[in-house]
Amino acid sequence: MTTQSSAQGQASVAAAPGSLGAHAIPLWRQYYALTKPGVQRLLIFCALVGMMLAVPGVPTPAELLQMAVACLGIWFVSGAAAAFNCVVEKAIDARMKRTAWRPTARGELSDRQALWFSAVLCVLGSVILLVWINPLTMWLTFATFVGYAMVYTLVLKPSTPQNIVIGGATGAMPPVLGWAAMTGVVSPEALMMFLIIFIWTPPHFWPLAMLRIEDYRKSGLPMMPVTHGKAFTALQVLLYSLMLLAACLLPFVYGMSGWLYLGVALPLSLVFVFHAYRLWRDPESDLLARKTFVFSILHLTLLFAALLLDHYVA
Repeated sequence: MTTQSSAQGQASVAAAPGSLGAHAIPLWRQYYALTKPGVQRLLIFCALVGMMLAVPGVPTPAELLQMAVACLGIWFVSGAAAAFNCVVEKAIDARMKRTAWRPTARGELSDRQALWFSAVLCVLGSVILLVWINPLTMWLTFATFVGYAMVYTLVLKPSTPQNIVIGGATGAMPPVLGWAAMTGVVSPEALMMFLIIFIWTPPHFWPLAMLRIEDYRKSGLPMMPVTHGKAFTALQVLLYSLMLLAACLLPFVYGMSGWLYLGVALPLSLVFVFHAYRLWRDPESDLLARKTFVFSILHLTLLFAALLLDHYVA
C-alpha cells in the first residue's frame, strides 16, 4: 500500500543487501524485505490508532486481542501488495539507488517466488480478516490491495505525474480499516483520518522525489519533479501543506477530539507549512527537501499519537 510513502522502506535492510553477496542474506530476510517493513510499520500504526479510537474507553482484553488479529491480517495483505509491487517494478528498482537493494531487483528472488509469496500472504490475511474480524474489513483491505498493486502500480504510476495524488487513496486506508475492524462500519471519524493521510501523502512524497530526481529520470517514471520541474513541485508541496493544515483541524471542529489534540495538531501543521514555504522559496535545495520529507513523517506520527492521547486523557 502506499503511502507509497517510500519514506522508510529500505531502512531495515538497505545496508546488508548493498554490501553482502546474495548467498550471505538469509532467505527469510529476502522475503521479509519484499513487504517493505518500514512502510508497513507506519501503516499498521495508523490502523491501530483507528482501532483504538473506535473503542470508547480503555479496550478490554478481548478487544485488544481483536486488534492484534486485525493488525496481523491487515499487515499480511498490505505486505502482499508491497511484494507484488516489487515484482512489477523490479527493472525500475534496479535503476534507482533507493530501491536497487530489493531482492527482486537484485535477482535474489525470482518473479515466481515473489508472486507466490504475495499470493499466500494475501490469502492468509484475507482469511484472517474474514473469519476472525468481519467481512467489511476483509473487502476493504482487499480493495486496498487491488488499488495499490494493480491500479496504482500498473496504471497510474507509469502514466501520470499525479500518480501519488490519486494512488494516495490506498495509503490513506489504514485508519478506515482499523475503525471497520472494531465497529463493522465506516464512520465520519474514520473518513476524516482518511482525508488527513490522503492530503498528507503528496507533500510527504514529492520532497523525496525532488531529492531523487535523477533516479526517477533514469527510471522513466513521470514523477512531478521530472515532468514539471522542482519549482512547480515545491509550489504543489506548499499548497498541499496548506490544505493539510485545514484537514488536520477537522477532528477538533467535528468534536472527535478536544483541545489537547488541537494544541498538538495546529503548531505541528504550521511547522509543516513553514518547511514547505522554505522549500518553495528555494526548490533547488536538497537540504530543505530532505528536512521537509523527514518532518512529514514526524508530523503524521505525532498527529495520530495526539489523536490517541486526546482520546484517553481529554
